[in-house]
Amino acid sequence: MTRPIRVETRDRPHGNVTRACVVQAHGVRIVSEIRTADPVIEVVSNSVMRYLRIDGLEIRGNGDESHGLVLTCVRRGRYIYNFCLRDVIVEGCGGDGCRMTGNVFEGQVFNSYFRDNRGNGVTLSHGAEDTVLSAVHFFGCVFGGNRVHGVAMINGAEDVGFQGCYFLLNGKYGLIADRGCGLLSHCGFENNHQQASSFEEGGAGMRLLVRGTLIGCTSYSVFNQTHLLSAYVTDELTMVGCTGRGGGKARRAGLAQIKGPEGSRAALVGCVGRVEPDGKISVVGPTDGGRSTFGDRWDSSDLLRIGDHRLWVDRGGRLRIKAGAPSADDDGSP
Repeated sequence: MTRPIRVETRDRPHGNVTRACVVQAHGVRIVSEIRTADPVIEVVSNSVMRYLRIDGLEIRGNGDESHGLVLTCVRRGRYIYNFCLRDVIVEGCGGDGCRMTGNVFEGQVFNSYFRDNRGNGVTLSHGAEDTVLSAVHFFGCVFGGNRVHGVAMINGAEDVGFQGCYFLLNGKYGLIADRGCGLLSHCGFENNHQQASSFEEGGAGMRLLVRGTLIGCTSYSVFNQTHLLSAYVTDELTMVGCTGRGGGKARRAGLAQIKGPEGSRAALVGCVGRVEPDGKISVVGPTDGGRSTFGDRWDSSDLLRIGDHRLWVDRGGRLRIKAGAPSADDDGSP
């Protein structure tokens, strides 16, 4: 294919698409011969577009085009929603494998592969005019071998879920999220940071800011991936049943590096691997050396509790205890 495909709806209401709009490819491969900085396929909504489905399509890029597949809706009061990408493959494109921007929401991506692209595997972003990407879920997808990140959630996008997905061999992070990520469940991160020159110059499989929830996620590295997670938490982070391991030159790989200010909180349950807390974040659960950390001031929101009793350290450095919440630094008994 030598020219890009661009589908753009008219303005609402005449451009509204409110019935099934299906690309039933069943294994069709588009081989891009596009030599300009245009995406291979671009869908732009200036109206209300529902029930878009792209099924069984492969896009093979040549590296000179831009992104492989683009869904864009960046006008207020216009939408792309109730959409589905299924069994889609996007490889070798000059930009991102797939890019979704703006009012793109309530959609699912199943069993799709975004590999060996020169940008990110997938980029998810809020857009102009306060348009919001939300309620997008990926199931059983692979983001691998991309030159930059496997998935980048940028410009505030956070309401995204990944279930049973795999992030591997990307140039930098498997996943970055500048406002956090709603849910990662049973996802794997393997040997990311391929562009790093050494393990010491590498990084974690994913980078989260603000908040996140991880359940049953795993990390394994023999090269430059140092942890499953690197996080700066300003809200809450929850990790349940996650593991971080390594072998070879990555034998020192651990589970997580977690930073945050006072009032931020991380809860770890049943996790395996070294955890390195930093800053004033409260980490409940085993950290490096088997420790758990709690607030130490009487008015901390995360004091250690034993039954109804709270423990804290007063200004003189004495450990104090009280049944119920303390009302002052010298409350309770030393």
